[in-house]
Amino acid sequence: MRARRNLVTTAGLLGAAAVLLTGCAQDPAEAPGKGAPAGGKAQTTLTVGVFGAFGLQEAGLYDEYMAQNPGIRIEQTSIERNENYYPQLLTHLGTGSGLADIQAVEVNNIAEITSTQADKLVDLGKAPGVDKASYLPWKWAQGTASAAKGGATVGLGTDIGPQGICYRKDLFEAAGLPGDRAAVGALWAGDWNKYLEAGKAYKAKAGEGKAFVDSASGVMAAVTGSSAQRFYDDQGKVVYKTNPAVRGAFDLAASFATEGLSAKLQQFTPAWDQGFANGSFATVSCPAWMLGYIQDKAGPEGKDKWDVAQAPKPSNWGGSFLVVPKAGKHAEEAAKLAAWLTAPAQQAKLFEKRGSFPSASAAYKLPTVSGAQHAYFGGAPIGEIFAKAAEGVPVTVVGPKDLVIAQNLADIGMLQVDQKGRSPQEGWDAAVKAIDNALDQ
Repeated sequence: MRARRNLVTTAGLLGAAAVLLTGCAQDPAEAPGKGAPAGGKAQTTLTVGVFGAFGLQEAGLYDEYMAQNPGIRIEQTSIERNENYYPQLLTHLGTGSGLADIQAVEVNNIAEITSTQADKLVDLGKAPGVDKASYLPWKWAQGTASAAKGGATVGLGTDIGPQGICYRKDLFEAAGLPGDRAAVGALWAGDWNKYLEAGKAYKAKAGEGKAFVDSASGVMAAVTGSSAQRFYDDQGKVVYKTNPAVRGAFDLAASFATEGLSAKLQQFTPAWDQGFANGSFATVSCPAWMLGYIQDKAGPEGKDKWDVAQAPKPSNWGGSFLVVPKAGKHAEEAAKLAAWLTAPAQQAKLFEKRGSFPSASAAYKLPTVSGAQHAYFGGAPIGEIFAKAAEGVPVTVVGPKDLVIAQNLADIGMLQVDQKGRSPQEGWDAAVKAIDNALDQ
């Protein structure tokens, strides 16, 4: 959920203030005597609309592009939260005005964009310098409209959130479990049910009150994220109620609550934050972008206590795209910029400077990714761990209301099981009722 990641990035790293989206690029630099570079030629101003501290500007990529292309000036506008940004983007696409030359789209919104807005966006799959083979197949598929909608690749991925399992080495070893990350990963390799069994083994030695996971909802999201089909089928039909992968993920996650393995915390709350510092739980499903968050919340005392191992199955949480509206004043130049910003070399730089894991698999061979280690997590080879996870994520069907379904399963259904002691069936029924009501609106 990039929306939640957005809160992490904004609050935890920069505290960036919201800036309202401006109208179409007015290009004041093109007026006589304004913004002309040394050679006297007027500049072209490209605008980029994003949400939160997106990272492209902070990593210096705009400055690098402008240095290489002196005829281009880049201006970014940002709205702090995606839930405020995205409705405005839909409105502007509908009217064909008020758009930046390049717009960011969060992964939970990309299906709606490709299914309802593709005809208003440039086919970036045909942009100069774009090579489909350089990108993860599942990420490329997410940004591509169906054949019925023209089949254009309208979104180029910027980053992804491949998941590992972050764990406390000291707590594992105190409970008689291995602390070495390879041995830890072997405990549950290939099967989420083995993760549950590891939790039971941990509890048996650690004792009552020693939680294995932070929350049942976090487990459910990770398990669901490893399935090729989740809430929609490939025809766009809502199938979460009848999909055994979804119900199976719900029931497995509920077992962490009913077996007393959960700290019963809601993610991205003050209590959850404090749990990292207090050692309130031994494991958490963690995408690459969460490592910095854990370091921040656990503090200096957590260094070398936290480590990261491979998850039972490859799973993804988060990521975004860049799209280029056809209504933009400089669509051709914007497509070139979007292609450059999402190219493997730039994605590797974004990872190095901001921790955003590349969606371009060609970047995984670059030293800044392949050799990346995280000192706080015991020197964990995070480039290797998360690249392996990313390459194993299945091509997943993403639907326009994925976020609505996922949030209700977590916050209405699983939270009742985890915190209020409701039965798994009661939690499921409450979630289904809330989801159906939301989808009918």
